[in-house]
Amino acid sequence: MSWFSDTISSTLGRKVLMALTGLFLIIFLLVHLIGNFQLLHADDGQAFNIYAKFMTSNPIIKTTSYLLYATFIIHIVWAILLSVQNKKARPVGYAVSAAATNSSWSSRNMGILGTIVFIFLVLHLKHFWYEMHWGGIPTVMYDGVEFKDLYAVVNMAYGELWYVVFYVLAMGGLMFHLYHGFQSAFQTLGLNHPKYTPVIKGVGIVYSIAVPAAFAAIPLIMFLRTI
Repeated sequence: MSWFSDTISSTLGRKVLMALTGLFLIIFLLVHLIGNFQLLHADDGQAFNIYAKFMTSNPIIKTTSYLLYATFIIHIVWAILLSVQNKKARPVGYAVSAAATNSSWSSRNMGILGTIVFIFLVLHLKHFWYEMHWGGIPTVMYDGVEFKDLYAVVNMAYGELWYVVFYVLAMGGLMFHLYHGFQSAFQTLGLNHPKYTPVIKGVGIVYSIAVPAAFAAIPLIMFLRTI
């Protein structure tokens, strides 16, 4: 297994792992967004609570969730390792930097953007994921079946202006993070082609704008409903 450890410990190996975990998380975001749309049903949370119970009780989904947790951890740890490694490789900055002309703003600030997303992720998991599994959430009955009323928890959180503002700002950070990460992942994996690269770039731009914007719209809509 020395070849595996050598590959993973190399800069290229870490970048490939970052790309693969990043693409997996990109797919997860789309699935998560589709689930979150259940919050907008005018049914006092029934659709969302049923969806939430399915996601936390289905064996296949639960198994996939463990892979997701591992992916998050690997992606974050490897991002930190790559950042440290890059700083060690170039401890002293250039006297004259042409970064602004050679790279995008998002690519130069992936560390900051990633930190914003990480802070949001910690708060998000604490507010919802932790509460869903171990919090004292009230229950509701639908057709004689008991469900945890996670919708009530979400609705309360999205009724707080500070949280909605923070959520929207975090989605802005996610947008720039995805803008660079989407294209970078394909490039790292060597999936470049004169015919397909423009398509990948176009899809990446649309995805990086549309998905975070849709996520941000949900708490905004729910907040406006409380006014």
